[in-house]
Amino acid sequence: MNTYLAVDLGGTFMKYALITEEGTIQLKEKTKSPVSIDDLVETVGRLSEKLFPVKAVTMSSPGAVTEEGVVQGSSALPYLHGPNIKNLLQKRVQLPVYMENDANCAAYAEVWKGAGSEVRNMLSVVIGTGIGGAIIKDGVLHRGNHLHGGEFGYMLLNTEEPGFNQTWSGLASTQALVRRFANAKQKNSEDYTGEDIFRLADEHDQEAVEAVEKFYYYVAAGIYNLQYMYDPELITIGGGISAREDLITKVNEKLDVIMASLPLGKIKPAIAAFKFRQHSNLLGAVYHGRLEEMKKE
Repeated sequence: MNTYLAVDLGGTFMKYALITEEGTIQLKEKTKSPVSIDDLVETVGRLSEKLFPVKAVTMSSPGAVTEEGVVQGSSALPYLHGPNIKNLLQKRVQLPVYMENDANCAAYAEVWKGAGSEVRNMLSVVIGTGIGGAIIKDGVLHRGNHLHGGEFGYMLLNTEEPGFNQTWSGLASTQALVRRFANAKQKNSEDYTGEDIFRLADEHDQEAVEAVEKFYYYVAAGIYNLQYMYDPELITIGGGISAREDLITKVNEKLDVIMASLPLGKIKPAIAAFKFRQHSNLLGAVYHGRLEEMKKE
């Protein structure tokens, strides 16, 4: 059975795995993210040699990834933007290389083996320090004219004042959760993480409880909007928040509150947490690679 070297390139860590063509993860590790393009190419090259034989290298990358292998936009890894990453990697590893945006890879994992495997039209929302996502139309990824299909975080939820804090990312990301709590406590937001706020809420800290409740409300508000923009069969939710066992229950509760306040718009979104959570990007990168291979056959 063919195996693939899957790489998930993040701002802090680079995860990698050996994954079979059937989606079985045989090995999974992580290391510090490379600090330069040369470091990235050499690190992936050494991994491909160490884990040989693999059929191809598949990569989940931040930014808007073109078919040619250029990463547009911006990310926590500035060196990615500009050079043709795909060509550089292929020259080093002497294997096919397939690259896709990280949120798109996460959606692909759900389409392949996860919550979205039985639907044709699905939206995936990835919630972290910002909000991204992906659009699946008739089983196919929709990238958009500017490779921005699924950039739901730019959606405006509150237009009373201009600025980032009125976008969905500015209101419903974990960064927004931390900022809201720190402001209530009159503390520095750099002293907290999203995990800290949820833990404090579980311990009944009042400011944390209020921040978490507002977080879930804004998550639900954005999801409600997406339902009426696209009318998908399912909206899947990923990112670190998907590890919360009460995620779907809490978002559904807020959806009920929103819908009860509206005279129209009574189609409630069907939602589910990502099945593969921290493995989604790795699995989805392999699925993307397999789709690209099928195009060549």
